[in-house]
Amino acid sequence: MDRRRLLAIILLALAIILIISVPVWLFTPLGANVLNPGQDDPPLTQLAYTPSPRVVPQAVLTPKGTPGVISASGAILMDADTGNILYEKNAETPALMASTTKIMTALLALRAGTLDQMITIGQDAIDQDGIGSTAGLYAGEQVSLKNLLYGLLLPSGDDAAVAIADGIAGSQNAFVNIMNAEAQRLHLFQTRFFDPTGLDTDQNLNPIPAGQHYTTPYDLVRLAHYAMSIPLFAQIVGTKAYMPPANTTRGVQLPWKNTNTLLASFQGTVGIKTGWTGAAGGCLVFEAKRNGHTLLGVVLHSIGAQNTMVLDEQARAVDSTTLLTWGFRLPVQVPQV
Repeated sequence: MDRRRLLAIILLALAIILIISVPVWLFTPLGANVLNPGQDDPPLTQLAYTPSPRVVPQAVLTPKGTPGVISASGAILMDADTGNILYEKNAETPALMASTTKIMTALLALRAGTLDQMITIGQDAIDQDGIGSTAGLYAGEQVSLKNLLYGLLLPSGDDAAVAIADGIAGSQNAFVNIMNAEAQRLHLFQTRFFDPTGLDTDQNLNPIPAGQHYTTPYDLVRLAHYAMSIPLFAQIVGTKAYMPPANTTRGVQLPWKNTNTLLASFQGTVGIKTGWTGAAGGCLVFEAKRNGHTLLGVVLHSIGAQNTMVLDEQARAVDSTTLLTWGFRLPVQVPQV
């Protein structure tokens, strides 16, 4: 009896399945595909094989040998077109950088200010006279930010640096805080600023606190690479001389002349910034273009025979010329993988 009941249940289930499935087979696309497989399928199209593009290494300036004697305690040479480092000497050792500091001062002025902004020259700017280099400004006059940038980057005016700091941030201390924040933003983790000028003494010629103002050749060359990508900055540092408006300065040091002697002595030089103090020695950030290549470099603490300003400036020019001459003579080769 149980078997008969089980058989009846199975037959009933099969009947129900047939009743449901027959309409599906007859009246739906699914049924048509089952009953007539392949009739309505689109024809298969064979896709052509496309190989991945082959990356062909480009020929680049390739270091061979060494540039010779470099008196600077720290130096670096970069292929600015590729970012490749061609030469380095103590490139990650912190050192004083003197007025190459003003690269950052100028960058922040360009980012935070407006070129036609008029800035009143304060007494604190004039107090820089006799300590370092000057643009010859006088207290109370109003100078546009654009003209102050020329006074900052050509004659390396410490008075212009302080005036910019006051005009942009309200005080030197506030501006220096922004300088240090910007250094962190740019990942210049071995760079710290104490002032916007690069001076390593105060107004009484006392040394600033140790470890408060420094950079490395590696940080500085990357900062310079960024700065030279800004057209106005590059234009200013490539200018040999600039005549400020008649009401600017006390009539001294006119026109403002660029302290970077490589603009005249090394063909193809396009910038960027000099520096010197007795403690920092001769410092120079330089860029030159020749034969379709752009080289960017830094020398810090180039020292002449007697560590005087004139001899140190000569030493930094010699070091920079040595690096550039060597760099432009390097072979252009495909990197070995």
